[in-house]
Formats: sequence, C-alpha cells, structure tokens
Amino acid sequence: MKNSKADLPQGTLDMLILKVVALEPIHGYGIAQRLQQISRDVLQVQQGSLYPAPHRLENRGWLGAAWKASDTGREAKYYSLTREGARQLAREDENRQRLSKAVQLVMNTAR
Repeated sequence: MKNSKADLPQGTLDMLILKVVALEPIHGYGIAQRLQQISRDVLQVQQGSLYPAPHRLENRGWLGAAWKASDTGREAKYYSLTREGARQLAREDENRQRLSKAVQLVMNTAR
C-alpha cells in the first residue's frame, strides 16, 4: 500500500531543506527528489513552494551557494549548509522535538 501525501506544517519546509543540504551540497531539484525519497513518497513539495525556499535560506545566511555542472552537464546552483545554518537546524530540531512531545501528550490523554 502506498503512503498518502502529507501537507507540511507551516515552517517545516525550511527545516527539512536545511537537513537535506546538511547531508551534502545539492541543487534545488535534488532537494525535492531527496525529500520525496527519504520520506518514501509522503512528502512531495510543489516547485512553487520549494524553489523560493533555498534562496530565502541563502539570504538569511543559513545556506551558501555555488554554480557547478550537474549530472546532466547543465549549470545548477548547489547549496551547502553554513555554520549559522547548522546552528539554525539544531534549534529547529530542538523545537520540533519539544512540539512533537507536547502534541503526543495531548493526544495520549485519556477521556
């Protein structure tokens, strides 16, 4: 049975992009593919949402970027995580864990 698609909660996309880029320098289309692959097809981010996000993260100083030839031979902008980006990813993960625990507490409350 194939997993159904899931909508990302507000603010989650930036955290996921930081995590994917932390694994290795990668271009925008590669980010989308990796998110889909790692999530086993549950997360499929629309191009209109995905492509502005790395630029936004670059402007915040969380990602660095360099133009390089991709696997197809075309030039692509490859993103890499900056030190500040790594710190932000750690903060985001800490917040995610705290929120997840709080939601779990509420959902596990007996009637």
